[in-house]
Amino acid sequence: MQYQFKFEKILTIKEREKDEAFNIYNQAVKRFEEAAEKLYEYLKKKEELEVYQSSRLVSGLPVQEIRHHQLFIHNLEKTINHYQQMVVNARHHMNYHQEKLMEKNIEVKKYVKIKEKDLTNFVEMTKQIEGRQMDDISIQQFMNRGN
Repeated sequence: MQYQFKFEKILTIKEREKDEAFNIYNQAVKRFEEAAEKLYEYLKKKEELEVYQSSRLVSGLPVQEIRHHQLFIHNLEKTINHYQQMVVNARHHMNYHQEKLMEKNIEVKKYVKIKEKDLTNFVEMTKQIEGRQMDDISIQQFMNRGN
């Protein structure tokens, strides 16, 4: 007698869904990391420009160059705000897919647990059936010896 789990197809589908959710989650993490790295680059660029501008102000700086730096910083701030929003959105997206992945993991674990219990019951029933068959064989042999 061979063991056959009655929900094997469902378990396979749930595992495939979990794998897909894991791939989507990894993509969301990658997008979050890319957006965060870009944000970091622009923040660092702004900081470097401010340090450069303050060092140049000490030694003297033409008004035109100050205006140029201020315009550049203003544009950098717009870009930084844009990337901050992208990071926030990417984080929300990543957290959403993390929750979905956890749900899929829980579903798969439930089916695995059901399979384990079902297999344990199958093994116990098989042992009981074998025990009964052995008893029947023993009784038949005893009866045959008597004849």
